[in-house]
Amino acid sequence: MNTLQTADYIVFLIYFVIVTSYGMYIYRSKKNNVATSSNEYFLAEGSLTWWAIGASLIASNISAEHFIGMSGSGFAIGLAIASYEWMSAATLIIVAMFILPVYLKNRIFTMPQFLAKRYNGTVSTIMAIIWLLIYVFVNLTSIIYLGALAISSIAPVSFQFCVIGLSVFSIIVTLGGMKVIGYTDMFQVVVLILGGLVTTYLSLTLLSEQFGFGKDILKALAIIKDEAPGHLHMILEKSNPHYTELPGMSVIVGGMLINNLAYWGCNQYIVQRALGADLKTARKGILFAAFLKLLVPIIAVLPGIAMYVMHQNGMFQQEMVDAAGVLKPDHAYPTLMNLLPAGLKGVALAALTAAIVASLAGKANSISTIFSLDIYKKYFNRGASERKLVLTGRWCVVVAMFIAALVAPQLKSLDQAYQFIQEYVGFFSPGVLAIFLLGMFWKKTTPNAGLAGALLTVPIAAVLKFLPMWTNGAFPDYPFLDRMTISFFIIVFMMVAISLLKPETEQQLEAHKIEVDTAMFKVSSEFIIGSFIISGVLVALYTVFW
Repeated sequence: MNTLQTADYIVFLIYFVIVTSYGMYIYRSKKNNVATSSNEYFLAEGSLTWWAIGASLIASNISAEHFIGMSGSGFAIGLAIASYEWMSAATLIIVAMFILPVYLKNRIFTMPQFLAKRYNGTVSTIMAIIWLLIYVFVNLTSIIYLGALAISSIAPVSFQFCVIGLSVFSIIVTLGGMKVIGYTDMFQVVVLILGGLVTTYLSLTLLSEQFGFGKDILKALAIIKDEAPGHLHMILEKSNPHYTELPGMSVIVGGMLINNLAYWGCNQYIVQRALGADLKTARKGILFAAFLKLLVPIIAVLPGIAMYVMHQNGMFQQEMVDAAGVLKPDHAYPTLMNLLPAGLKGVALAALTAAIVASLAGKANSISTIFSLDIYKKYFNRGASERKLVLTGRWCVVVAMFIAALVAPQLKSLDQAYQFIQEYVGFFSPGVLAIFLLGMFWKKTTPNAGLAGALLTVPIAAVLKFLPMWTNGAFPDYPFLDRMTISFFIIVFMMVAISLLKPETEQQLEAHKIEVDTAMFKVSSEFIIGSFIISGVLVALYTVFW
């Protein structure tokens, strides 16, 4: 099945030529600035439009773990996995209104810079190292692995070749800096959404044909409702076998909110897109990203649910198992892509590649930003010139991608890769969010409290995860989203207690104060209208699919 026709190669070649040519054009148009200004290279300061910011946010976010991993979770769990996307849309509104203004008011360019300004260099360095480890060994690694797995299953190339090809292509895009990434991401988003819709259309028409209704999408949706009603609930009950992965209301008000706020509000490779723009432009971009987020489950989750129904009715029995005969939900999306006709398969392959490369480039750029500005300049070369910082950032991209490419093949034992990523990133998210929120909105938070939060976030999460095993079940085994909620409140309580037990003087507090201008929380009428539309859609979705 993993064959491409001439039309597929032509389509993919057109995609590759357009992306590289446009990227080269953007790079050359600002070549002098990119070569000499670290702010221009890392942030594209002041040059990204709202649509480029929004598209780049989504391109950096959507990758192989969505097309492959989320579709696999759609197969295994159902529509409930879409909460990661739909609740992100609501979270983006919160970030645009209350968190982004704080960064822009204080001229923050990196997340460790915020921590150094608000707490001290120790907290900043610890979190910078943690972020670098997560970005390289979890984010880059999982994206390369899932991307190579998907492409090698639909194209006549080996897994190892895909790992190398994706890594090299991503390095080329990343070396041009944030401006190149931001503007090429707009094209990447168009390709990945169109390609994703093509695969969704195929999955629904295949399902409709199997039940004798021809290529009727509406009939396919009705079939899913009849054949897989358990896959159409957004809120899972405790009796559901996947409750531990998506525990009831925690997908709205608990761990999911903590996860999303940490991801969208305190994450370098996400926030970085907006840090170089003015507040109005950045907010428009984030709102645009929120609208795009509403589409993601259609292209990522729905095909997996359709594949589940077909598999339950006798189709794709061999394609959905590995060599040992074990059912692999993550095979759902590659199987569908293999069924696309010539030409359209090339479109879907280009869409998948666009998602992978854009996400890798965004994360790699943020890795180079944190390393260059918060590690290299601070500890190795305080007098580094702008050009030296840019060169260091480029070398950092190459090294990080090389390490991730070496580690990626070790993930082959995973079942649902998307859930793996969410759970282990969740070891850090509660502490990160606690440190940032208290640092922004409670001026009495002390550096010692921030240091404690940074050092204890992983141990607390590890204890909550492994204590049931160590105590033979005497301690409750909480779902990981609930563990995130518990971790968050433990860390907040601990940080508040430390700050109150050993408070700082007014002079000390003033030395690391973060300015919060409440006037900047006011939003335009257009933003309010857009937010109401998104909120209305979310209320309707959760009401219909409760």
